Amino acid sequence: MSLAFCGNENNSMAYNVDRGVLNNGCFLDALNVVPHVFVLFITFPILFIGWGSQSSKVHIHHSTWLHFPGHNLRWLLTFILLFILVCEIAEGIVSDGYSLHLHLYMPAALAFMAGITSIVYYHNIETSNFPKLLLALLIYWVLAFIMKTIKFAKYTEHGIGPRQLRYCITGLLVLLYGLLLTVEINVILGRVSRYMCFANPTEVKPPEDLQDLGVRFLQPFVNLLSKATYWWMNTFITSAHKRPIDLKVIGKLPIAMRALTNYIKLRKAFEDQKGIAPQGPKWIWQALRKAFGRPLILSITFRFLADLLGFAGPLCISGIVHHISKDNRTIQPPLLGIYFISSKEFLENAYVLAVLLFFALLLQRTFLQASYYVAIETGINLRGAIQTKIYNKIMRLCTSTMSMGELTVGQICNLVAIDTNQLMWFFFLCPNLWAMPVQIVVGVILLYYLLGISALIGATVIAVLAPVQYFVATKLSQTQKSTLEYSSERLKKTNELLRGIKLLKLYAWERIFCDSVEETRVKELTSLQAFALYTSISIFMNAAIPIAAVLTTFVVHVHISEDADLSPAVAFASLSLFHILVTPLFLLSSVVRSTVKALVSVQKLSEFFSSDEIGDEQEPKATLPTGSSNHNQNRYQAVVRSSSKPFPLSCSSSSLSRFFQPLKVVNRKRPSRDDWNNYGSEGNHEGDGPFQDVDQDICIKISNGYFTWVDGAPTLSNVDIKIPFGKLTMIVGQVGCGKSSLLLAALGEMQRVSGTWMATHIHTYADLVTAGTTIQTGKRGPVAYASQKAWLLNATVVENITFEMPMIKSRYKAVIEACSLQPDIDILPQGDQTEIGERGIILSGGQKQRISVARALYQQTNVVFLDDPFSALDIHLSDHLMQDGILKLLREEKRTVVLVTHKLQYLPHADWIIAMKDGTIQTEGTLKDIQNSEPELFEQWKTLMNRQDQEFEKETVAESMTDIERKNLRRAMYSREAARTEEDEEEESVESEDDDNLSQVMRQRATIPWRSCGTYLSSAGLLLLSLLLLSQLLKHSLMVAIDYWLAHWTSHVIAAKKDDCGFSHSWYLSVFSVLCCLGIVLCLATSVAVEWTGLKAAKELHHNLLNKIILAPMRLFETTPLGSILNRFSTDTNTIDQHIPTTLECLSRSTLLCVSALGVISYVTPVFLIALLPLAVTCYFIQKYFRMASRDLQQLEDSTQLPLLSHFSETVEGLTTIRALRYEPRFRQRLLQFTDANNIASLFLTAANRWLEVRMEYIGACVVLVAAVASITNSLYDQLSPGLVGLGLTYALMVSNYMNWMVRNLADMEVQLGSVKRINGLLKTEPENYEGLLTVSQVPDGWPRQGEIKIQNLSVRYDATLKPVLKNVNAHINPGQKVGICGRTGSGKSSFSLAFFRMVDMFEGRIVIDNIDISKLPLQTLRSRLSIILQDPILFSGTIRFNLDPEMKATDEMLWEALEIAQLKPVVKSLPGGLDAIVTEGGENFSQGQRQLFCLARAFVRKSSILIMDEATASIDMATESILQKVVMTAFADRTVVIIAHRVHTILNADLVIVMKRGIILEYDRPQALLDKEDSVFASFVQADK
Repeated sequence: MSLAFCGNENNSMAYNVDRGVLNNGCFLDALNVVPHVFVLFITFPILFIGWGSQSSKVHIHHSTWLHFPGHNLRWLLTFILLFILVCEIAEGIVSDGYSLHLHLYMPAALAFMAGITSIVYYHNIETSNFPKLLLALLIYWVLAFIMKTIKFAKYTEHGIGPRQLRYCITGLLVLLYGLLLTVEINVILGRVSRYMCFANPTEVKPPEDLQDLGVRFLQPFVNLLSKATYWWMNTFITSAHKRPIDLKVIGKLPIAMRALTNYIKLRKAFEDQKGIAPQGPKWIWQALRKAFGRPLILSITFRFLADLLGFAGPLCISGIVHHISKDNRTIQPPLLGIYFISSKEFLENAYVLAVLLFFALLLQRTFLQASYYVAIETGINLRGAIQTKIYNKIMRLCTSTMSMGELTVGQICNLVAIDTNQLMWFFFLCPNLWAMPVQIVVGVILLYYLLGISALIGATVIAVLAPVQYFVATKLSQTQKSTLEYSSERLKKTNELLRGIKLLKLYAWERIFCDSVEETRVKELTSLQAFALYTSISIFMNAAIPIAAVLTTFVVHVHISEDADLSPAVAFASLSLFHILVTPLFLLSSVVRSTVKALVSVQKLSEFFSSDEIGDEQEPKATLPTGSSNHNQNRYQAVVRSSSKPFPLSCSSSSLSRFFQPLKVVNRKRPSRDDWNNYGSEGNHEGDGPFQDVDQDICIKISNGYFTWVDGAPTLSNVDIKIPFGKLTMIVGQVGCGKSSLLLAALGEMQRVSGTWMATHIHTYADLVTAGTTIQTGKRGPVAYASQKAWLLNATVVENITFEMPMIKSRYKAVIEACSLQPDIDILPQGDQTEIGERGIILSGGQKQRISVARALYQQTNVVFLDDPFSALDIHLSDHLMQDGILKLLREEKRTVVLVTHKLQYLPHADWIIAMKDGTIQTEGTLKDIQNSEPELFEQWKTLMNRQDQEFEKETVAESMTDIERKNLRRAMYSREAARTEEDEEEESVESEDDDNLSQVMRQRATIPWRSCGTYLSSAGLLLLSLLLLSQLLKHSLMVAIDYWLAHWTSHVIAAKKDDCGFSHSWYLSVFSVLCCLGIVLCLATSVAVEWTGLKAAKELHHNLLNKIILAPMRLFETTPLGSILNRFSTDTNTIDQHIPTTLECLSRSTLLCVSALGVISYVTPVFLIALLPLAVTCYFIQKYFRMASRDLQQLEDSTQLPLLSHFSETVEGLTTIRALRYEPRFRQRLLQFTDANNIASLFLTAANRWLEVRMEYIGACVVLVAAVASITNSLYDQLSPGLVGLGLTYALMVSNYMNWMVRNLADMEVQLGSVKRINGLLKTEPENYEGLLTVSQVPDGWPRQGEIKIQNLSVRYDATLKPVLKNVNAHINPGQKVGICGRTGSGKSSFSLAFFRMVDMFEGRIVIDNIDISKLPLQTLRSRLSIILQDPILFSGTIRFNLDPEMKATDEMLWEALEIAQLKPVVKSLPGGLDAIVTEGGENFSQGQRQLFCLARAFVRKSSILIMDEATASIDMATESILQKVVMTAFADRTVVIIAHRVHTILNADLVIVMKRGIILEYDRPQALLDKEDSVFASFVQADK
């Protein structure tokens, strides 16, 4: 048949031009072709040339992107234009019928091409910023507008009206072309005229962020199409395949999304609220609404549109099936020589409906994803802002709030980690709150329209079951809470177990602690069982409610009316509607839960924001307001020294205003609430006169000061002190007399009840310049402060010492030398570039202390406060630090030093001494003054000083606490080098740059960890596994059977109607009911099976892991960072407990649903299989790329959250140090960096998820289109039953959802299986050999009775791969002897003590105790019969009784006796509960010395005849140590004691001394005999220090 533009009937009116050319329809259409042909001819060469020249250059960088005016409007109008043109083409084809009138649709097709060309052309011009070329488009819009207007006018003239569809389409096109024309004119007037009319036009620049090449998150800047489809993510996601994604790859955040921008927005909202709402939760909600409400409204709008478009699916299915069921076609007479059809006829065409459904789906999915994206982005921005606000609040928190336990580090970290995320999730789910009611109402109305009254009954079933779901959801969150409590208790116990593992192994107590952990785990598992039960009920209800609703509805529908219309159209449309209706009701529970959590979080935040702060609220004003003091009465008298003249703050306001003039501009950004001493409240102190005569050389002066931490009795009372400028002041006094509090009071960290505080000289103006920050006059300047408990950053050693100061090599070297840090640094694997802190290498107390002191020395401040820096150092280091650090470095620089110390031998060096007693000042002055005024005190000091000096003389170079620390560190490093854990290797290999290596790693990353999956499932057991598989397969087969039966039934209804014979529903209905009920039962079975499998696996894995760890050799704990073992018990176990089962369930369900859906469609229309192949290939590649990118981004999000959280906890712990140094701005800056890094990872992850979902949804829409077209054709030509068409389409509609879930869950599963893989890695550890050749019964009861030790030819090493640390050692120790062992660092002394307990590998020789070779004993027995006191005192949380005797074997008398021996009886007696008094975690409520004494008492309780003391007196003061020496000699008179010496004089009165060197015994004799020998090493040790 020949084609002709105006049709091929010869008598056609189409060729009739009698009444004028313009009155011929065909000619009108021909005219309309002209503009489209014009634009195609004009733009193609330009695009071709442009692209040709571009391809030679690199891709235009986004820094030139610029949106012309009306950018978004143009894209929107073009999309609408293209849609209407598609309708025009479809209308032409439908109205054309069978004669081929090309002019009905060819112009529209050309217009469609022209429309696409115009937007591509515009996009290229816009990105290359060349607006002059838009003139071509202007001409096109003008021509198109004129042509369409002529056509429209002619239609109107001939009486063609709105009843004809083509008339409406033409009218709309006129409108659209007109609008596009105005947009174009606007651009040309705005941009091009600038070039034409002005001689030198100002260049329009793209947004600032885009010019920054570091910004790679382009969502805000790309065009509408790319925004909607996330097209700009393509290169990003595909590149993840070549190279892992890291922070470098994702670049910076755009300015509008940075935490600072959002914080400023939020702060403004809070300030606007100030006068209006009272401070409380409501106040926060109002501010959040004001700051972040607008994008949320946009998200809700998108959501509404998406939900309304969602109903197109059921309606189109109904229409298509309905029209297949009946055949109808009416032809109207032609007008203007062509045929027209009405919109009703147009919409009655099944193919048209299929195409419309396709477009509706595309649009609906796009809107839905846009809504999600906007909501999540808003949530992320909000989280960043709130975190910044919390941080700024922390910076101003009262120290007492923290130290008195009102707020703990944990609570603050929870605010940051949990509560801000709850708010973010609430914002994400917020659109659902508004969209759900609309969805439900519209759904019910449509169901009523289809099914009448029975629909309402079905909807009621859903509505009635919704509260049940809500109940289940609340139960779920309750059980989750209780599970969390048990988990944290279990973790606390596990943490203690791991920290004290060495002690537990030495005392053979690992089982006791392991059982205690297991006990908590049983409680946790009980809670988890409830969690699993409720989860399975929730899963069951999700699956069963729609089945129940459909069943009820159809039963009622059939029974209500005999001639019930149960055609396929009705049945399948209502089936789809039920699926739509169920979604909001499932979401309901999680949305309500999220809302409740958000309300609680805001309540918590509001309490936190209202907690006490330091300092006053005011901004520095030019004049001084009169006494406004805040609630905690922080009123300071500040004196500022200008030149050398003292400048009291309480002078006339006029002179002050001149002095403060420049301050108006300072720091306007934030109200300086953290001003240290504000300018308020100075003038009206109770009777304080102004200090006119301030001593020239006083740095800080406190008169008549009363200071307190909390309201109540003051901690410090009647404090009168002065600290001289540029001198060394020492503060001495007994433990707990308030020395540290005095320092903090001087720093302004305590609340001052009364008295005056005055600081001069505290910063010189040189400091102001070097610090580079404007310091407001009248504020204390920076003070370098080293707190008693060393505080380190999670950073490298260098960063910890320089602490944000510029690196000055010579100064750094001097400081390192003064703090004797060089040997420690040499041991570390990367020297001073080694990470220390939580995530790095764990240092010992002394090393931390020295780094902390080094930081204080390095800072260039005028004043240095050192709080007991010598407490964790041995005498050599203390001396070295005193001489080189304090006396040399600080003195030379004329810095004011305030030193709190117990080491009285340094008092002669002090220029000024302050002695404290019980919170008051006992006396102050120079040593001479005190000698004259307080002779008794001076004498007391003298005796103590003498003792300390003697000890210093006797102290040996040999071994000191520091050496031990270094040795421990070296050992840890050595072992770490030897045994790199799997994980490290994995990470290392990713980092290595070799290409072949990289490609191998990338291959590994591309595969799913099936082996871990196998491990996980196999640990659940075969029975559960087979039950799981069987129930899942059965359930899904039944689901398909139910729907198939429905199709079968409804097709028969129609057939019966056509033949006009009666039809009985009862047989069909009964089968349908049975299938549905079975389906519901199977839903329950599968959900329970999945959860039970998960529980069983979780139980097994944790049990195995704990038992492996507890029996593992010490090597494991020395080579693996504690944090990483703890992570296996915390995050990984939590993932296995709670996340994997649900992910597994979702994954198996979505996969099986997807397979069954595709199976059904292929069964209905086999032709669909041809289209399935390309779609499947596309899907495969999309999921492959997505999975890798998603995993990288998830890991990035997790890994960027860690530094953020640890920055918070670091700040809280080091608050005083940061505030003393005035480093708040620097720390705020770091916080913003961490927050932004975390937020950009979250944003990219969101965008990647949207990228995937949009693509999957589009593929899903294609599936629907192909399935619909195929089944319509099949039905029209091959008589496919309408029921099956309905079935196929209903399933096709669901495919995209299932595919999405499948890929997302696959990606999640992959990340979560990492936990199984890591735990599996630890499960491969070889345990210690606990079995002995002798059984427990063969070992005599009281062994060892005498305590005789023979060491024969003993060689020891830490690991089979390492060198021996003891070589062929022989020794004989008689019962009851006291043996001292000394030697230099690394001589093998500690290894010697560990050999008794078989903690090291004894590969040669043996140790015989009381005639039994210890290698033959079971480990448990051996270790339980000996006692050891370690150098690091370890206490566990619980009672004192539990700490002394966890086995609960000793009587109270024995315990009191042990405490009396250890000088602790009075201390314990005074505690509430006595022996049952509580010990906090790590024994923090006792001092270091007391903890060591408890450890001694613990050894006394175990009445073993052999005691080993491994440098046990290292952290005890002199007085206590001498008492202990006596005790050991008397209480242990009849026992064998092996003392590893920390100070040589401690073993001078031992019975035997062993001197070791490099693992061999050098000397072995009585101490006196060795001292008498001139050339003995021992003598030289003792001599060396004299």
